[in-house]
Amino acid sequence: MDEIVARSLAKWPNVPAVYGWLELDRRGNWLIKGERIGNQALREFIGRNYEADDRGRWFFQNGPQRVYVRLAYTPFVVHYDEERLVDHCGRPFPSSRVFQDDEGSVLIAGERGIALLDDRDLARFAEEGDSLPHIARTDVAPRFGFVPDPVP
Repeated sequence: MDEIVARSLAKWPNVPAVYGWLELDRRGNWLIKGERIGNQALREFIGRNYEADDRGRWFFQNGPQRVYVRLAYTPFVVHYDEERLVDHCGRPFPSSRVFQDDEGSVLIAGERGIALLDDRDLARFAEEGDSLPHIARTDVAPRFGFVPDPVP
C-alpha cells in the first residue's frame, strides 16, 4: 500500500466504501463505470493498492475509501512475459496448479490466489487442453474464496 494511502486511512478512518464503480475485466483492464482506464499512472496506483478483505472481497484502497471491485471472473488476470507469468498489476505470479473450466478458459492457481490466463496466451495450452484438471466456472469463486461482485 502506498504511504500516502496509509496516512489518509489514519486521518479519515470512517469513509464509506464504494460499490459498483470499478471492475476488472477478463484481460486485466480496470474499468470505471464500464470505461477502460487509459491513464498508466492511475492503473499502476490502483494495482499497488489492490487487495482483499477478510470476506474475500477485492478492493482498491483509494486514500481513506475502499472501492470494491466487480470481477469479470477472478481476482487476478495473468499473461506471459516470455516464460514468466505476470499478473495484471505487473507482479510476478508463481503458479502451482493449472485448470481448465467448462468454457475452455485456463485458470492458474498461485500463492496469492486464482488467476484467469489472458485469452491471448491460450495457445500455450492448446495441446494440453483436455489433459488439464477440470473445474466448473461456478465452483471457482467458492473454492478459491473470493466474491466476484461485492455488495454492501
